[in-house]
Amino acid sequence: CNLTGLWENDLGSKMQVVKVDNEGNFSGMYHTAVSSTRNPIKPSPLVGSQHLDEDGQCTFGFTVNWNFSDSTAVFVGQCFTGDDGKEVLHTSWLLREKVSSEQDDWKATR
Repeated sequence: CNLTGLWENDLGSKMQVVKVDNEGNFSGMYHTAVSSTRNPIKPSPLVGSQHLDEDGQCTFGFTVNWNFSDSTAVFVGQCFTGDDGKEVLHTSWLLREKVSSEQDDWKATR
């Protein structure tokens, strides 16, 4: 699985990976379809890396620096190839929002 290209999830968010280099590093843009902020959603830059496994079912991770809010998200996942030959990504994520004080740290990560 090479992550280069356009990926879309079930909620309509889109990830565009421009190029994966020979060491598995990549960059691109993420356009989320969902947000808790009132600011207009904008495509945001992402950087990441993937394992270049021979079986094609690589693990990967990337960070998105949301440029329309004071938050950052990290995603980890794996690429699977189904019986139909279609590649599918399964991911988990953490989002860290900026809070105004250390006492509010408990509510900053989802």
